[in-house]
Amino acid sequence: MSPSPRSVRPLRSRRSRRHRATTALALAVAGALSLAACGSGDGSGTSDDGSGSKAVAQGGDDFAEAAEQTAKMGTTAKPGAFPRTITHARGKTELKAAPKRVVVLDVGELDNVVSLGVKPVGYAPTEGDDGIPGYLKKDAGKPENVGTINALNLEAIANLKPDLILGSELRAAKLYPQLSEIAPTVFSIRPGFTWKENYLLNAAALDKTAEAKTELAAYEKKAKALGRDIGDDKPTITMLRYMPDRVRLYAKASFIGTILDDTGLPRPKNQQVNDLATEISTEKIDDADADWIFTGVYGDAKKTGRSEAEKNPLWKKLDAVRSGHAKDVPDETWYLGLGVTAANEVLGDLRSDLAP
Repeated sequence: MSPSPRSVRPLRSRRSRRHRATTALALAVAGALSLAACGSGDGSGTSDDGSGSKAVAQGGDDFAEAAEQTAKMGTTAKPGAFPRTITHARGKTELKAAPKRVVVLDVGELDNVVSLGVKPVGYAPTEGDDGIPGYLKKDAGKPENVGTINALNLEAIANLKPDLILGSELRAAKLYPQLSEIAPTVFSIRPGFTWKENYLLNAAALDKTAEAKTELAAYEKKAKALGRDIGDDKPTITMLRYMPDRVRLYAKASFIGTILDDTGLPRPKNQQVNDLATEISTEKIDDADADWIFTGVYGDAKKTGRSEAEKNPLWKKLDAVRSGHAKDVPDETWYLGLGVTAANEVLGDLRSDLAP
């Protein structure tokens, strides 16, 4: 999958688009589940969500290119100006008016729009979770469920009559043609560590770039202040996550990795890699050693290798465990949040533990 923007057909009139959406919808829905199942996950634990293959978690150069390419996307339109053209991962999309009915296809996009004061009409949660993340419930409104990130329900999306769909190429590249027939669709390249670039891209479509830049600047200021308050002798941090089929040590090219970098918190050498994560066996749990271990669990802990890993005698010998510095953290913000609201929550948690 190339991260470079590709040209797409010019948008037709709204009437033509709706007509084509109606005639094509039956075929689109019939193929939606198979298309989604074979290609929409990011393999990173799906943007840090728990499903997908190891290949994308170890993306190498593709990760750096994704950030660079996404940073070039957006619009040249002035604030308040419509129609506007958005350059994104699948080409160019024209928005004739300010969007009012927005559908988001992942928690990252949900966090983005909610932070900008937009209540989406539709939302696709991660597998096994049909609700709004707790940290967003207050401001997200009551968006309709439109399937899950890896099995989108195109009929449900069309029924909401959206005027903007926000998602990512990595999640739903094969469904982009059907989605763009339903409504103007803007895709980032991938979710995850590119969350800042994705935020600005989503904001450009919503005509809220100034607000997004303000939010990011406030986050950056808070992260730097936390780093100063922790002091020069900063502890090493391991991000350990138990998943149904693997155990991960999250690395630099991850959402939580960017936050630790922004605060200047160091990582053990085995996690200083430009990938989403490295994977370890429960027998090698000592690879997680650090001054602090922050543990997340995706889904039901009983269905992961956590019990086996922490029964290993090596676990009890880890520096963080012996010093009482091994702590559970909320998976929905530290690993699944993928937006500025979640990032600020993580900073608050880090401050409580490291700079009380």
